[in-house]
Amino acid sequence: MIDDFAKRNLHGRLRRDRKALLWKLDGLSEYDARRPLTATGTNLLGLVKHVAGVEARYFGEVFDRPSPEPLVPWQDHDGSDLWASEDETREQITGFYLRTWEHSDATIDELPLDAPGHVPWWPEPRPNTNLFAVMVHVLGETNRHAGHADILREGLDGRTGMRPEHQTQVDEEARAAYWARIEQAARSAAPIEA
Repeated sequence: MIDDFAKRNLHGRLRRDRKALLWKLDGLSEYDARRPLTATGTNLLGLVKHVAGVEARYFGEVFDRPSPEPLVPWQDHDGSDLWASEDETREQITGFYLRTWEHSDATIDELPLDAPGHVPWWPEPRPNTNLFAVMVHVLGETNRHAGHADILREGLDGRTGMRPEHQTQVDEEARAAYWARIEQAARSAAPIEA
């Protein structure tokens, strides 16, 4: 009984966080979806592409259920999963992510939580694992990158929140006053040297 509860709960949270990550692309221009927003080049469409690949590998290869989508062998990882080339469309990347959800959901639905899996890119002695551990890992990865996407999107246009129904109109005056209050507390706690 606890296994059913744990599986439903983890799967529900994964579904929620997938949607939150994908929603961060809504309404953005092609440039804003792709452009590097940090010194390391992190960008919103790249986060979606990366998480899609992560999920495809963990719920595919790890359980000997290869993704129907072509994936570069994990040994050949070169960072290209973190950004979209000019030849890749947003629709291709988001479509890959949506199709990956279907494949992953089938793996989750069909296997018990203690189903054995093997993660060849994890160091010894941990490469042998199970569905429960992989679900926790992928949920953490998705949640982490959805958090990155929250910050990046807020920096682009002020949009915050996990879901459209929780989004409110930005009150720039109230936001500026709140920011100033936090800035003042920081300055008071640690005076800036001249």
